[in-house]
This record gives sequence, structure tokens and C-alpha cells, in this order.
Amino acid sequence: MTTPTACPTDRPPNLAPASGAAHPRLALCGDILYFLRDPGWSEDATGAVRFEPDGWLLIEHGRVHAVRPADDPPDASWARHDWRGHLVLPGFIDPHVHAPQLDVIASFGAALLDWLERYTFPAEARYADAEQSRLGAERFLHALLAHGTTAALVFATVHKTSSDALFKAGRRLGMRLITGKVLMDRNCPADLRDDVAQAERDCVELIERWHGVDRLAYAVTPRFAATSSAEQLAMAGGLLQRYAQRAGGLYMQTHVAENRDEVRWIAELFPDSRSYLDVYAGHGLLTRRSMLAHGIWLDDTDRDRMAQAGSSIAFSPSSNLFLGSGLLDWARAERAGVGVAPASDVGGGTSLCQLRTLADGYKVLALQGQRLTAWQGLYAVTRGAARTLELEHEIGHFAPGTAADVVVWRWAEGAVQQRRQDMARSLHERLFAWMTLADERNVAAVYVGGCKIVPAVQDSAGWNREAAGHLGPAVARPG
Repeated sequence: MTTPTACPTDRPPNLAPASGAAHPRLALCGDILYFLRDPGWSEDATGAVRFEPDGWLLIEHGRVHAVRPADDPPDASWARHDWRGHLVLPGFIDPHVHAPQLDVIASFGAALLDWLERYTFPAEARYADAEQSRLGAERFLHALLAHGTTAALVFATVHKTSSDALFKAGRRLGMRLITGKVLMDRNCPADLRDDVAQAERDCVELIERWHGVDRLAYAVTPRFAATSSAEQLAMAGGLLQRYAQRAGGLYMQTHVAENRDEVRWIAELFPDSRSYLDVYAGHGLLTRRSMLAHGIWLDDTDRDRMAQAGSSIAFSPSSNLFLGSGLLDWARAERAGVGVAPASDVGGGTSLCQLRTLADGYKVLALQGQRLTAWQGLYAVTRGAARTLELEHEIGHFAPGTAADVVVWRWAEGAVQQRRQDMARSLHERLFAWMTLADERNVAAVYVGGCKIVPAVQDSAGWNREAAGHLGPAVARPG
């Protein structure tokens, strides 16, 4: 991984100039919370969580230096940002989201396959235009940050320019971003169809240009088995093998077993495969860096196979409810040893805010007799998600040396939230009420790699980097 530059000046042209001067040592004061390990599913998270009310988060050259209690303030060499009375968390991580689908979020009346035809494919066709890709990438990444998400695994479109635009915008913002060109060579509109040879050339060019540069990584991205031929899936598996030793290896993202009609269709298209998941396994697409969205209709054999490969499921409750796809059994996946990370899945999902994802996730699990604690929920969108992406050494918590991706949240926005906070009798009760009621309106500040992101004056949807340090040498992976 190369060393990122300090709060880059080559910002998108629709952003206002940065405010503030660079400072290599930054101290944030607030109610600091992060996880030391997986808290499990009990309301008692003793030993798994660190909470420092009015504590100090010290950031040096864009990386976490230390977390200190309130009575151990830093000396005058640290520039102080006073966020007392606010909740300071690691930035959220979204392991499954579609950049071009902001255009179709909250579209009416379609199940999965109809959704693709009516909404998704027309929206993605517009990204053949380079300017549309640039504007869409900036709009999407700014929106992610505004919703408290600082790292993401993202679907682009079939167009190489779409991935290129996301990488360029993500690099300017200093984000931990993983994305890649969507692969589709059948069962899709002609203007979104590629072929195996051209798709491979496009992928290789993007991998060579972006994978391992700053905080960027490439994800091989077959949309789902129905839109890729066996030849294209084999090509995708070949790319994973070819680049297995480069910058930790490529990622793989796709969809699996989301909808019953989809599962039946895959069985017709791949009659020699035991299951939907078996299609991917048979083409070398299950690795420790494979993130498969949904996984609702997998069986025990599928889950065991995922666990053996180290692959993970992106749990997308908002999308699953909205499209009527079904309810993921998180506990069953976890018992099988499969990692699960909550995902917004916009545009089937109805909010980029991972707090909304967790609120919907609680309801999905409650219907199955499972209860998502605030501890497990917040762990899952921070350190837990980082673990599924093999990024726990870098993001998701505040251990010394990790990247200073930080979001400052208001504990309450409005009278209802404030009253509920006032009535809370324990930290877990307070956090659970916050997780359930808060959303992007509660975001007070965002820091990416120690740089504060502030709204642009002329574009309320845009964000800009306020210099407050920069990322130094890449974090060494433990072991």
C-alpha cells in the first residue's frame, strides 16, 4: 500500500476550499466508544467495549495515537476539538451498497427480478457517460460520509468509467474504498452487456491502476450468477487467483440466494450445480475476501462451505424487507462460522445510514426470536465489518496505529430522542435507544484519516476535507 497524501488539494470542483490549517496532532474530546473484541449477544459486554465519557481521542498524522480518560488530557502541543456531550465512534463500514442506485432508491412496487428490469438497469445505463459517472461517484461518496459511513464495498456499473470515477473520488477524499466493474454478459439489456475478453481487459486495467493504491482496493464483481456465463465466472475466478498475492489479494462481491424466484432461476441456468452458492464455489469465487450479499435461502451445506472458505454474508435487512425477499437467520449463519456484516444495500435499501440498517435488522431478527443488542449491532458495523473485510488491522476501532476514521454523533436530535436519552438507566439502554431512533441528522462531524470533512457552502449535499493531519505509513498487519 502506498502512503496517502495529506488532505489532498485536488478536490472535486463542486466543493468549497478547505477551512482550517493542517495540524499533525489532533485531540478530540467526547464520549468515546469502541470495541476491543466481539461482545456477543448479551446485554453484558464487560471486557468487550471501551467507553470513555468526555475522554480524549488523540490523532497523530492521521492515525490513532491513544485514547485517554477525561482526567488525562493532552498537553498544549495537541490541537483540540471539543465534542463533549457527543458520541465519538469509529466510522461505520458498509459492505454492500450500489453507487448508481441513489437514482432509484424508494422506487415502488417491485420484487427483485422486476426491480432490476424496471429500475436498476435503466439507472445504470446512464453511467456509460464519463461525466455522469464522475458526478454520480462524487454524489454517492459525499452522501455516504454525510450518513456516517467512512468505508465501503461498493458496486459500480458494467462501465469501466464508473469504477474509475469512484476510485478517483474516493482517493481525493482519502476513503477506504473497495469497488470494481460489474460483470454481465447475458440476461441483461444490450447496452449493459459486456463480453468475457473485454471484461477481463477492463478489470486488469483497473486492477493495475488502482488496487493497493492509497486506501483503495479492487473487487471482482459478477452481479449475480444469472447475468454471467460460466465462462465469465471462470474468468472472474481466474483474476482472484492471478492477483492473490498483490496487496492482500482482490475482493469478490456478488449476490446470492436473495429471492426464491431468483434461486429457482439459477437452478435452471446451472443444472449441474448443487446449489446457487455452488455455482460460485465451482468457479473459484469463494475466498476469505468474498462478500456475498443476502444469503437468505442458503442451506446448511452452503453455510458450511462459506465458513470453510472464510467468506462472509452482507446482511441487508432494509432491502430484504422493502423488496419482500425474506428474513436472514443471522444466528444460524453465525453458528455455522459464517461472518455476517450489516449492509445498507441502497437502492433496494432505503437509507445509507447504517443506524437505519441496524434498526431494520433488529426487527428482522425479532421476528425469528433473536434480539440484536446495541453492543452487537454497533460492533457489527465497525470492528465486526472490518474483520469480515480483513481490515481489522486498519479500521473499525481506535487501537493505536489504526486510521483515524471517526464520526461524531449527537446523542439526541429533537425532543423525542432527548427525552428517551434522559430516561435511560444504563449505557446499553442509552445506546440501544440511540441506535433505534438516530439517523444521519445526528451526525455532527466526520473525520477521514484525521481530516475533518465539512459541508460545502454552495452544495449542501457535498463535503470537503478540512486539514487536520494525514495518514502516515500504512498500518502493519498483525502477525
